[in-house]
Amino acid sequence: MNVWNTEPTVPSTEKDKFITDTSEVGLNNTTYYFNVYDTPLGHRWIEALKDNLKKQRILEKNFCFLGWADSKRDLRYLCAELNQNIEQINSFDFHPPYERIDPFVTDDFQYSAKLKTGPCEYGDEMSKPGLRLKHEACNLLHRFFEDLQGTAWKISEFYKQADYKTKYSIRQLNNLCHEIENWVLSNRKSVIDPDWIRPSQITTFLKAPRHDLHDVDFDLFKKNRYDRELGGVYLHWSQVGKTLYEVFRDEHAPKMTDALCSEINHQKYYSGEFDIDWGQTITEQTHGFKKEEMDLYRAWLKSNDYDWEDPRLSLGYIKIGQVDLVRTFGSNVPYKKIYETMCQNLNISSIKILSDTTVECDYPYSLDNKDWKKMQMEFLK
Repeated sequence: MNVWNTEPTVPSTEKDKFITDTSEVGLNNTTYYFNVYDTPLGHRWIEALKDNLKKQRILEKNFCFLGWADSKRDLRYLCAELNQNIEQINSFDFHPPYERIDPFVTDDFQYSAKLKTGPCEYGDEMSKPGLRLKHEACNLLHRFFEDLQGTAWKISEFYKQADYKTKYSIRQLNNLCHEIENWVLSNRKSVIDPDWIRPSQITTFLKAPRHDLHDVDFDLFKKNRYDRELGGVYLHWSQVGKTLYEVFRDEHAPKMTDALCSEINHQKYYSGEFDIDWGQTITEQTHGFKKEEMDLYRAWLKSNDYDWEDPRLSLGYIKIGQVDLVRTFGSNVPYKKIYETMCQNLNISSIKILSDTTVECDYPYSLDNKDWKKMQMEFLK
């Protein structure tokens, strides 16, 4: 397939109608719009987003645009940020003491480009390891984070006693771990298969309240499953832990052990936060490689006594809305143009919800401001 195809970029559409509210997200020099599906969860979710805007909760701009291989937040930059936060954590006097965390280097997270690099059959990834992600370092980093912060329903004693600088640094272990994972994956794709780079936007707010999903919401996991659409707006994962799909994918379909089971959490919360997929549409129905992966995944679930049809396992991503690509970028715009436009605008300056009464919040600061970290730490107090 040509790297930058010129086919129309409008994704397949849901049969659901949209609620009347329209969300407008201002970037540096452009604006995009998205609509939310008319479901019970959609109505509750948009109210939660309005609450985040009304309360002017801090938007985490340092954990927002992930998987953009051309971003200046490359692996070297991210490792330097990570090590600054590790230094802060190591300097805090925990009782009882927590183990010392050694600093990381770029080679801990990514295999050398000098190794054999390129596409390979699913399950045979290490026949061409060049530029691939080293999951072991990410798993270790995530273990440090879970030890130090705990879960949404049981905060760690380490986190409770930490001062605000250390609390902030503990949070960054998780943020930077995921940003590193996404950058490495996209960096490799940009070299071997740029058409399938997976840039995304993670829109989170400090101290955003979590709410329990309702019984009716869980069927939405089954409706979308693991399809990802260009401009799709998805429910944010607002808890600590790994999903079954992440364990399957990252650990290469392992036999489940007590240790692995302890890492797994099934999504049960929503917040007024959201993710947007800015990569090209991939669905099981239209892409053979995705169908192959899902068949292997379903077989792995069955072998480990998990029921694919059990909605409480949260097997999928809940798609809560869709970016209006035509209104935002124009008709029949090739993906390359959308990608290039977004690459030049990786900073959210405002979010508005346009309805009978407009709700909005401006975010005038950027990561180029010297005091953005101090601003976040102050809000955590």
